[in-house]
Amino acid sequence: MKDLIEMFAREGCASVAAYIQSGNVIFNADPGLALEIPPRITARVKKRFGFDVPVVLRTADELKKVISNNPFVKAGAAEKELHVMFLANVPEAARIRTLDPDRSPPDTYQVRGREIYLRLPNGAGRSKLSNQYFDSKLATVSTARNWRTVTTLLKLMQA
Repeated sequence: MKDLIEMFAREGCASVAAYIQSGNVIFNADPGLALEIPPRITARVKKRFGFDVPVVLRTADELKKVISNNPFVKAGAAEKELHVMFLANVPEAARIRTLDPDRSPPDTYQVRGREIYLRLPNGAGRSKLSNQYFDSKLATVSTARNWRTVTTLLKLMQA
């Protein structure tokens, strides 16, 4: 994580901090610069470590909307069942229609803008609703976080 923090700092980000060992980085940056961060960090990681990783950003305001728009929270689902996939871009409606709602019962999902809200009663490890599945069907890249991480990240961003 130290290397990752240094990469963000070298790209002009300020107040860079990491949350646990999962690639969650919180930083401040000029809005124009923030748009350039994902491809630059992806290139730095590839050069330094030799592998491609998706870099998907959300502002504090966007993360607040993600939290307030979770349909499964509103339906009373248990926090431990909830996850969010953050997509790099909004998928085309035609691609969303190709998703199989019965791919992994009793798991359910809802695609809303650049997020996929997941309810995984048996846990993420047993679900067929994987990043690979959604990325291939929606022609995008994603990164997933459990609900506790999502809400904690917002708290850290607002501190």
